[in-house]
Amino acid sequence: MTAAILQAVPSKAAMSEASIRPRPSIAAIGAGIVAAVVGFGSSFPVIVQALKEVGASSGEVASGLMALSLLMGVSAIILSVRTRVPISIAWSTPGAALLISTGMVDGGFPAAVGAFLLTGVLIIVAAVVRPFREIVSSIPTSLANAMLAGIVMQLCLAPVEAIGVVPQYVLPVIAIWVVMLRFARLYAMPAAVAATTAIIVATTDLPVASPGELLPHPVFVMPVFTWGAVVSIAIPLFIVTMASQNIPGIAVLQAYGYKPHVRETFLTTGIGTVLGAPFGGHAINYAAITAAICAGPDADPDPHRRWLAALASGIFYVFFGFAATFATVLIAASPPLLIQAVAGLALMGVLASSLLGAMQAAGDRDAAVVTFVVAASGLSFYGIGAAFWGLIAGAAILLLSRWRRGAGTS
Repeated sequence: MTAAILQAVPSKAAMSEASIRPRPSIAAIGAGIVAAVVGFGSSFPVIVQALKEVGASSGEVASGLMALSLLMGVSAIILSVRTRVPISIAWSTPGAALLISTGMVDGGFPAAVGAFLLTGVLIIVAAVVRPFREIVSSIPTSLANAMLAGIVMQLCLAPVEAIGVVPQYVLPVIAIWVVMLRFARLYAMPAAVAATTAIIVATTDLPVASPGELLPHPVFVMPVFTWGAVVSIAIPLFIVTMASQNIPGIAVLQAYGYKPHVRETFLTTGIGTVLGAPFGGHAINYAAITAAICAGPDADPDPHRRWLAALASGIFYVFFGFAATFATVLIAASPPLLIQAVAGLALMGVLASSLLGAMQAAGDRDAAVVTFVVAASGLSFYGIGAAFWGLIAGAAILLLSRWRRGAGTS
């Protein structure tokens, strides 16, 4: 792995030449298509469920899914062309899990939209104000991971719960997911989503609609700003997006020898989040898993042409944006617990990695456990959700433990 990464490091002179005379790459284009299929197919049920939980109507859900897909695609196209670096963009799947665990806040979906908009503003501030970016990066990763693990915990229980209610639907999906994990892990969730789609089509009377009715229609929602939504959604969404999407995405690009162009990417995704918020989109950010597909040597032996993979993924995300209404109609016609089960399967990897990250620092484990338990509890005080209280409780325990260690050495 180390040798492959060292071979992938592009020299400045070669990078400059490749920027002037880019050559087509079938391998890179193919990798980009795979990245888009994996990125969209693996987690769009999570996005749909998330928007529904915070109060979006079916039309607003389709609009949000479309806005996210289009903005992901356009951002990836702009960044890859400008930088000649395979910068992949994704929606915040952990952020969507946060929305599911938080549910509807006072003010309904307009208040959630206001929180999405503020999240985009915070990302822009992180791009242009370096001290703020450093403050955000100083949040202990153990607590951020523990908060994320608590957020997704309840949803990851949904597949088990669904077995007791709709086993005839869920067991085949789980079986396909398990088999694909063994033989083709990358395609496990797309295969599970495809199986779910087949089951829904075969067992459900889908509403009849003309092709024109299946085209997405943007739905503008006037943002409303409430204290509860700011604290329960905007701040945790910003932290989760930075800690579980942006930082790993940057790390993937650095591992393959690329300069991530952090400031430019934060600015682009922050503006994209602000633009998408009034149409229902919650957040876009650096991709992590699909970034490895586009930036790795399988995309192209020549690292100077791998940006074409990110470009291709962006083009296909735009295409998927026009399938948003169909995806929403399909999910609306399915048993709710089935979709929750599929969303839970999609977040199993997030749960595993966040639990591992939460427990790595031995000195932070007590604080991380408290953060995880509170965030998973569903606790809500003063209209503020469990994710925020988990972070506050864990931070208090961490400060106390570090103060005691400091007092013991003095």
